Amino acid sequence: MGKIHNGQLLARLDLTTITGEPVQIPDPDHLVHLQFRRFAGCPICNLHLRSITRRHDEIVAAGIREVVVFHSTVAAMQPYQGDLPFATVADPDRRLYVRFGVDTSPWAVLHPRTWIAALRGVATGKAAPPGRGESALGLPADFLIGTDGRVLAHKYGHHADDQWSVDDLLHLAHRRSYPTS
Repeated sequence: MGKIHNGQLLARLDLTTITGEPVQIPDPDHLVHLQFRRFAGCPICNLHLRSITRRHDEIVAAGIREVVVFHSTVAAMQPYQGDLPFATVADPDRRLYVRFGVDTSPWAVLHPRTWIAALRGVATGKAAPPGRGESALGLPADFLIGTDGRVLAHKYGHHADDQWSVDDLLHLAHRRSYPTS
């Protein structure tokens, strides 16, 4: 499938988190911030998710539900994402990545901004090289999905550290007038 666009209506997704909880997208009661990350031990991804965790109460107060997808197995994700206060989903076969048009690229790790983020992420101790079936070349992507399943905003990352910040997400949810990137 191709890239997802603003205004596109998504079919219902029934997912299961790494803790066995069901997740429905769209969520009839909340906006959904659907994030696609790289691999379970990705230092950049885990650093970013810690920023989401620190401000999770603000995100919930804004009416947003976080759902994060990795192209890793449940077993690979447990040590890194098992303690997060929001839904994390394993997609080792990359079916959701294909459905949402989330790509890979050598530029994912070659952009200078990724080096600094990777070093900061490694310093947190929440990092490991890609495991079997995982790739360091994955790109991140973010989608803000309305309660009716309509894509309100999206961002396809150009390198491994190119995703919405919490401030970006809260701004988009508040504005409800959405740019693409």
